[in-house]
Amino acid sequence: MAHSGKILAGAHLALRDQIYVGMDTWEIEEIVNQYILDHDATPSEKGFEGYKYATCISINNEVAHATPRKGLKLKNHDIVTVDFCVNWHGYESDSAWTYVVGDSTPEIDHLMDVTHTALYLAIDQAQVGNRLGDIGFAIQDYVENKNHMGDVRDLIGHGIGPTMHEKPDVFHYGVAHKGLRLKAGMVITIEPMVNAGGDWEIETEIVPETGWEYYVSADGSLSAQYEHTIAITNDGPKILTSQDPIGDAKYLWQD
Repeated sequence: MAHSGKILAGAHLALRDQIYVGMDTWEIEEIVNQYILDHDATPSEKGFEGYKYATCISINNEVAHATPRKGLKLKNHDIVTVDFCVNWHGYESDSAWTYVVGDSTPEIDHLMDVTHTALYLAIDQAQVGNRLGDIGFAIQDYVENKNHMGDVRDLIGHGIGPTMHEKPDVFHYGVAHKGLRLKAGMVITIEPMVNAGGDWEIETEIVPETGWEYYVSADGSLSAQYEHTIAITNDGPKILTSQDPIGDAKYLWQD
């Protein structure tokens, strides 16, 4: 799973410097899909519950599960979340990342910083003996109480292993010291989605060409997401999808 996660992180790193104003979202799909195939792996989302693509690409107020769409061009100040899974010889990994297109704004910077920080506060709670509620509370407290943003509740993290989505459900809100106790050997995703406008609710929309359902913020505000795959170990949480070996050093296995 660590090697699967390394491939996934590499795809994000390859994509990072290639997102530009005027880029067609289909180019993102092609870059990610080809990177995965070039590294002896397969894009897990293709064929999952009828899904046809390697990536989910959500823009601005789109919260999650939107598709790459040919002809949809990225504009200056857009934010785009790219979410995908990798299967390397039966081992799964899952990670989403939000990117800004062209020039950022203070609002965008704040939203992305809050969402990224919430992810890492939650990772710090992914300790043997803690409970799933500790993860959810860390996110909800930081997003809602400290920053007055919307902590999306209807979409959740999950266990991951031989298949993409497994038990347990990992909620991004909750009560500290409540819920399933974490044990060494569990592998989960933590993937907070944050709406800038303060409303956590989402609505369903449909891609007209395919009928695929995806989610947008109910208040129309910008939405960001960051996600890592995390192994629970006796030596603390380990990020399997790290893109930052220096910043994430304490969360990585040492060779």
